[in-house]
Amino acid sequence: MTRLKNVSDALRAQITRRPSGTSGRDHIDLRARVGSVELTSPVMCASGTAGHGAELRSYFDLRDAGAIVVKSLLHEPWAGNPAPRVHSTDAGMINSVGLQGPGVQGWIDHDLDALITSGARIVVSIWGRSIDEYRRAAELLAPVAGYLTAVEVNVSCPNVEDRDRMFAHSAEATHDAIAASSVAGLPLWAKLSPNLADVVPIAEAAQRAGAEAVTVANTMIGLAIDVHTRKPRLGRGRGGLSGPAIRPIAVRAVNDVATALPDLPVIGCGGIVHGVDAIEFLLAGASAVQVGTATFADPRAVVRIRDEIAQWCELHDVAQITALIGALET
Repeated sequence: MTRLKNVSDALRAQITRRPSGTSGRDHIDLRARVGSVELTSPVMCASGTAGHGAELRSYFDLRDAGAIVVKSLLHEPWAGNPAPRVHSTDAGMINSVGLQGPGVQGWIDHDLDALITSGARIVVSIWGRSIDEYRRAAELLAPVAGYLTAVEVNVSCPNVEDRDRMFAHSAEATHDAIAASSVAGLPLWAKLSPNLADVVPIAEAAQRAGAEAVTVANTMIGLAIDVHTRKPRLGRGRGGLSGPAIRPIAVRAVNDVATALPDLPVIGCGGIVHGVDAIEFLLAGASAVQVGTATFADPRAVVRIRDEIAQWCELHDVAQITALIGALET
């Protein structure tokens, strides 16, 4: 992951460096709105990259993140995939962690208190292997809904009811998973997959089912091979590619959804390492962004990128980030 620490001169030239305490963010309106949810910052921690709770609080005040999106939770504990689970690539990483987790109730019992104490805005990501499992996970969240900001429904995972594809590859399955998750009584965001030619019908199905926003997008399916052993680098074989390598794909998918469904807020996700990367997503139509892989190289990435957005806005006479949303010129 050391490659992610390298910042090109071209990118550095676009960001004004100031002494500590004069980042420019105090002069820029960084508030973001995602459906009914208002965030003080447009930059969130992506699910699966900031742990199940307050792991990053030793690096920054979690209140400074737009939200902390916790690692996806099944209704019950889940062991995940066999090791090795992560392999570094030229421009990111490929992983097959397999959604390991303590289950929703285990997370509530052991991790929620620390996040509440930190003052973070908490978004819980849930997943299931069937529609009923989405419902069961959401039902477990209902008693603590008052402490949560939203539920991100991760439909980018295997569907045991249709083994040929994940939920996010079917408009009907996506619709049903979102609808089942409504029992949590919280705003719903649908996390979609970029592994199909047209994500718009899937986003539209999520919206019809009650999703207030869609997160675009998850990892790209990839395969890394050790040429010496002639075996896959990951224990399960294929995995999800993330990091800067997928950013143009994610930006395109964000723009596709934002253009086709202008009344559906989009959260951009995929390969954001610097503030200018986040600006690119906003211009494509995203209302907010999530940062994932960059956090492994820089645990402060979420707040650093927030500050770089403010610096960019000040440098370009942009008073509020909402002015950038969908401002792509064609």
